[in-house]
Amino acid sequence: MAISKPPQTTKLGLMEISHFNELLAAARQQPDAQRLLLVFAGASLPAGATAEQRARFEAGESGELAPLMCVDKDPAELKDFDALQAEASAMGLEWALVFAAALSGQGKQAPAAAQVEAALKRMVEAVKSGQLNGLIPFDRQGEAVQLD
Repeated sequence: MAISKPPQTTKLGLMEISHFNELLAAARQQPDAQRLLLVFAGASLPAGATAEQRARFEAGESGELAPLMCVDKDPAELKDFDALQAEASAMGLEWALVFAAALSGQGKQAPAAAQVEAALKRMVEAVKSGQLNGLIPFDRQGEAVQLD
């Protein structure tokens, strides 16, 4: 899977998201309570990689993605992307991308824990299978990227 640079703008409803902090701001503005669902993925070289694949991997532009960890966050409790990155880095896993989605509750009631857990499991499986529709990938700088 290749990562296109420069960062890509992603449409979310009527909003364009080019950085994680924009997603965070959009989630905070929603009328219904939100949970941000995040799957951190690592990148590795495929077995038998060619010299060209190795060069692209070393440049951070390709690799096979595998989920490393997942978490849900209340947008009101997350300061910004830097805070998220610091928390993720403290886990000690070398991640390349974070895939994000939002799950709405009803009114001030956040989604139930079972809903959040089921949605995170679906996201992990989506990353494993490469079925990434509906997920926004962000690089380690919080910029939205497009995967080819």
